[in-house]
Amino acid sequence: MLIDKLSGSKVRFEITVTKELFEHALDHAFEEMNQKVEIKGFRKGHAPRTIYEAKYGIESLYEEAVNHAIQDTYYDAIVENDLKVVAQPKINFDFKKVKRGEDFIYEVVVAVKPDVTLGQYKGLEIERASETATDIEINAEIETELEKHAEMILKETGALADGDTAVFDFSGSVDGVKFDGGTAENYELKIGSGQFIPGFEAQMIGMTVEAAKDLKVTFPETYQEKTLAGKEAVFAVKLHEIKQRLVPALSEDLVKELELPGVETIEQYRDHIKSGIELRKRQSNENALVDQVVRLATDNATFEVPEEMVSEEAGRMQENAERQIKQYKLDFDTYLKYMGKTKEEYEAGLKAEALRTVKSQLVVEAVGKAEGLLATKEEIEAKYLEIVEQYKSQNVTIEQAKNAIPETSVTEEVVFHKALDFLVKNVVFKN
Repeated sequence: MLIDKLSGSKVRFEITVTKELFEHALDHAFEEMNQKVEIKGFRKGHAPRTIYEAKYGIESLYEEAVNHAIQDTYYDAIVENDLKVVAQPKINFDFKKVKRGEDFIYEVVVAVKPDVTLGQYKGLEIERASETATDIEINAEIETELEKHAEMILKETGALADGDTAVFDFSGSVDGVKFDGGTAENYELKIGSGQFIPGFEAQMIGMTVEAAKDLKVTFPETYQEKTLAGKEAVFAVKLHEIKQRLVPALSEDLVKELELPGVETIEQYRDHIKSGIELRKRQSNENALVDQVVRLATDNATFEVPEEMVSEEAGRMQENAERQIKQYKLDFDTYLKYMGKTKEEYEAGLKAEALRTVKSQLVVEAVGKAEGLLATKEEIEAKYLEIVEQYKSQNVTIEQAKNAIPETSVTEEVVFHKALDFLVKNVVFKN
């Protein structure tokens, strides 16, 4: 069997079905077809072969026999030639040339996992990202934490300012006529939040408690209530309260209230915040390092990716996206609007991401093969135990996990992660 390599990581080869093998396939076809037909004088499936052929002709068995013969010989050819098939094959042959007692040939074109020619993947130079927390970062996080303990208090003196929360009544009208939804009492609004019509909040700034004022605004042309879009309106407002958000100052009393283990002083609290920032940086840098080294190794490699592999990966990604969209109770069109993308842009992005994912996976696999990385029995067993742990809420046993997931798949997963570790360990940092 001659195998020709085609572009796009496809192969083409011819397979001969011998007359002996085809005769065996005809026997199989007769057993199948005889169960489906009725011949007078015989129960289904019990008519003799000669009677069946006399009534329906040997040609009536050809389609079933050919399918059976192709299925057997194609699988054997794949195994014998160690082809890593990644898609359904395209079978080409002339059905008219099929005859009992003669060999026939069929052609197969199928996409296979590509041979990856690795470039440089060891000693890749990468800039080392900082893992040190700066004073600016520490202070910013402390401010964020203090914000969580802020309290709303009444502003006893002074006027309403940007950032204050106003408690007020309002009544809106257009041409002297009140409109639905334009009236409320004791409404709370943070000034500067942009929740109201443009100009509304800015005109409230400077008001004092119990002051009244008419605010003149214009509804936007794109306002959702079409009867009000573009119209000028007057809102009569009366301010009842002004509230301020009081953020506490950092003090040792506050630190103690937080009840953090081993943290009682301001200095200890700053060290606690610093440690947290640096831990997150290390974790983030580790993930970024893996992504960066895989990208560089992939850029240095040479190979063709079958379109079928990209399409399959894009399909998996689409299914995951659709599950997430359903969780948020959105339809796909609404999701696209939130993303700010057209369907065409989304699909193009999905395909590009799928291509990057497939290429990265192939390169990491190639690194594992090039370095002769293997999975030990202990590592395979540990991986199965990890899978059981992931599904412990469903009471999955290790036996069930082993029955559901072939050992070859677990082995590939272990070796894949070993290859990732190898790439990272062989990085050369520039600074």
